[in-house]
Amino acid sequence: MPGPRNQKKKKPAQNKKGPAKKAPSPPPKPVEQVPDASSSAQVNSPSNSSQLTLHDSRGPSPTPPSATPPPTLTSTVSSTDPTHEPVLLHHGHDDYSHNMQEYLSYPPEHAIYPEAQYSTYAATFPYPEESAGAPPIPSSLLKPPFIHDPGSGPRVKDVRAFLGSRLASPPSLDDPLCGEFADEAVLQMLCTVLPEETAMILWYNKSRATARICPACQRLYRLGDILPNHLANEEERGAEDASPPPFLAKEQELSGLCSPVCFILASYNYPGAIRSTWGRMAEELDDATWDLLDGPGQRANDMGLGMLLKMTRCHDLGLGQLFFPDLEFDSDETANEDDEGMGLGAKSVEDGAEAKDGHAVTGQVESEGVMEKMQALRLEDAIAAPVLAS
Repeated sequence: MPGPRNQKKKKPAQNKKGPAKKAPSPPPKPVEQVPDASSSAQVNSPSNSSQLTLHDSRGPSPTPPSATPPPTLTSTVSSTDPTHEPVLLHHGHDDYSHNMQEYLSYPPEHAIYPEAQYSTYAATFPYPEESAGAPPIPSSLLKPPFIHDPGSGPRVKDVRAFLGSRLASPPSLDDPLCGEFADEAVLQMLCTVLPEETAMILWYNKSRATARICPACQRLYRLGDILPNHLANEEERGAEDASPPPFLAKEQELSGLCSPVCFILASYNYPGAIRSTWGRMAEELDDATWDLLDGPGQRANDMGLGMLLKMTRCHDLGLGQLFFPDLEFDSDETANEDDEGMGLGAKSVEDGAEAKDGHAVTGQVESEGVMEKMQALRLEDAIAAPVLAS
């Protein structure tokens, strides 16, 4: 029956049963360790997994961690299992690196590909070797060409090389006058008066009957050849000027100047004497023309073309009066006109200071086409000099 006595009896009975059991606490979760690349093979083995589980279930150790690092998985496996050999990830690494250093050394100590395997094949080269008996290359092929054609006819670039080649026409020894000029002494005399290149061109023209080199443009031609025009605007008037200009053939025979344009270049310092001198000899020139030719002129550097223009008016180029002034010549009218024409006598020297101005006589020229070309050449003096040199 319920009552105070029954409750007192229940308490000792409960004490006799012992203390009540507490509910066990959940075990801590094992800490997952991330294995490195070198120990990935040992972690996957069953012996390593059991050791990791036992080690994680012990909980925190009461002793502090030692300063030395924990043993690696490889050393643990080798100490616990003496029959297990450690796995070498890089088997033969030392031998491989040694061989690579030997192959990659520069310069190589020996040939990578042995020559014995390819000794039966002959060596090939991009160009065949020259044999000892091969003929040498001619020196003429190694030099720049001395003739070129810009489209208006062949031009002589090197007069000395041209005269020494087989392309030059031989002297016309059957002609008495050409035979006299063909002497080398005449060339030496001309070189003392004119520049060397101009002197050689004049000597070539006077010692050949038909072969010519233009002293102004250095075009190579023969008397009677139809030459292309120098200026582009002359092609438009080709139908109107079908016939050659008058006195052109005569001027080509006297001085070798191939065209009216080249004659204007040669007479650049004497613009007033262009029309009266074109295609005429000394006996055909009047006193006013000689006064212009003997005057100072414009004194531009014309490469000796002005002097060549005056010398070619005489049959002997005036060399007789120039080199033999004390020698008496014939007193006929032609000889006197030649002496006056060259300006080598006393009269030419005295009248030289009284020569008329070239610009004053220019208005007397009747041909407007020649005057237009002359004015254009005056404005283009800087361009005219390279043309003369070429």
